[in-house]
Amino acid sequence: YMHYVLMARRLLMVVTLLPALCLAQAAGAPVAVTEAVEGDLARVLSLTGSVTASQDAQLSVATSGLVTRLLVDAGDRVESGDLLLELDSEMADYQYQAAQASQQQAQRALTDARRRLEEAQRLAPQQSIAQTVVKDIQAEVAEDESALQQAAAETGYRRALLERHRLRAPFTGVISHRSVDLGEWLAPGSPVFGLVSTEGMRVDFQVPEDYLGQVAAGDAVSFTLGADRTRRYSGKIITAVPVTDPAVRTFLLRVVPDKALAGMLPGMSARGQLALATGRRGIIVPRDALLRYSDGRIIVWVITEQDGRTIASERRVSAGLNFDGQVEIVEGLSAGELVVVKGNESLRSGQVVAVQRED
Repeated sequence: YMHYVLMARRLLMVVTLLPALCLAQAAGAPVAVTEAVEGDLARVLSLTGSVTASQDAQLSVATSGLVTRLLVDAGDRVESGDLLLELDSEMADYQYQAAQASQQQAQRALTDARRRLEEAQRLAPQQSIAQTVVKDIQAEVAEDESALQQAAAETGYRRALLERHRLRAPFTGVISHRSVDLGEWLAPGSPVFGLVSTEGMRVDFQVPEDYLGQVAAGDAVSFTLGADRTRRYSGKIITAVPVTDPAVRTFLLRVVPDKALAGMLPGMSARGQLALATGRRGIIVPRDALLRYSDGRIIVWVITEQDGRTIASERRVSAGLNFDGQVEIVEGLSAGELVVVKGNESLRSGQVVAVQRED
């Protein structure tokens, strides 16, 4: 009795699932398709380069002196005008004070001479003072004016010399290295810090000289940074330096990102791709439409209508150029045919499919 009960239950399950299976087969396997189109073909040039900063300076002192203060170290971020280092300025400060005193003395002498000249000029019409005396005072005023100018110039020189005992950041950035310690004696031009701007990052690529005439400012370039090859960024060429390096036969191609990238740092490696126009047109499909096999076969699944049903058919093709996620189909496909771009991994030839168009 139990044997018949189990058989009845299994038969009931088959009868229950059969309509659902038939319905699934009638609906077809879901796939996303797109149309093969005729378009301009491009060749992709692979590039290697590195991230560079718009400003990268080796800072040095403008006068000699003993290092008495170090305010930054490697890795510190500084703003334009920040104080980085101080030299012993005691003697320079005394010289500046002496120059100020001399300027003040020259100013007082000039003020007195001008006062006496004004009095003499008031008395001259009344013949209460000789004209030669007036002229002598005028000459004295001119000499005092020259002396004041000389004293002011000396004061300015001493002030500038005193300021040169302090090294300030010429622009905003990060200290890349420090090559000085407290107590060291520095001479003019001695390197003390490396300062690298973290703004306005760009990527410099070395491109074979054969392509010099095929690139121009404004052309789009896609690139990856560092070891991460999964994240691709976009940028534009800002300059192609029309001078080649005779040692390696390359020229410099400079690219700026379309937007600021948080993880982009000077010195990072970069890999780029530049699409170069070929002047030809051909049949183009997305790269996802192609399935490649170990024996060298390349196929696409083409959508056709047969007896009112939408079916997928395997089509062997020959591929050409690859660019911007697209592939040129040299043979085996015509413009306007629909190809599967999603869900094509497990299709069978003649299988009914449910089509969803993809832009």
